[in-house]
Amino acid sequence: MNFKKITKIVAGVIIFFTLPSLLLFGFVYFKYHEDLPQGNMGPEADALAQTILETLDYDAFKKTTTIEWTFKKRHHYEWNKKANTCNVYWKDYKVTLDLKDNSKSKAFVHSFKVDGDLANDLIKKAIKYYNNDSFWLTAPYKVFDKGTQRKLVKLDNNEKALLITYTSGGSTPGDSYLWHLDEKGKPTSFQMWVDILPIGGLEATWNHWTTTDTGVNLPTFHKFLVFGIEITDIKTAM
Repeated sequence: MNFKKITKIVAGVIIFFTLPSLLLFGFVYFKYHEDLPQGNMGPEADALAQTILETLDYDAFKKTTTIEWTFKKRHHYEWNKKANTCNVYWKDYKVTLDLKDNSKSKAFVHSFKVDGDLANDLIKKAIKYYNNDSFWLTAPYKVFDKGTQRKLVKLDNNEKALLITYTSGGSTPGDSYLWHLDEKGKPTSFQMWVDILPIGGLEATWNHWTTTDTGVNLPTFHKFLVFGIEITDIKTAM
């Protein structure tokens, strides 16, 4: 088989696998992409953010000291809010994160403590998992976090939405989320303009809530395009 024929075969395989993906991306982009909306900072935006906290019982969230959950049946968390630590479990690994000082975090494989490059890699991975997975659990409670910008956005239907931009913190500072709310101010969905997604304005639901033993309202499921993000084994304690 000569070089020219091999080149044609390789090119054909590449096109076979990439063309459907490109067509799908183009379809999703033109169907869903939106530019980041403009909004106004000030008392009205802050008041709407406060309404979100009130509808979810932020006082109960503050009084809750521990939260456990499983994200997509892949990662399990034991978050001690009071101690500012979190045990992160996946596969055969466990990382005890010190959320105030990551250098004090510890990594384990099959219950045996590890050090060096392996420990550093596991800790970095656990931090990334925690930042992402805890956000899908507690994002509405973070509207007044340090480094957040709040803007009131008036939608075409004259309803109001809250645009939150994280200027610092987390794994991807600069990400923005437009919260859509029901008539009481409880989140029903948000649209995302985030570094990890090449399409702006994609929407995920926030309408599957559970009230825990400590009175905290937390989500159990998010629908994102055709995907489902399941959050299970939720437990809270004072």
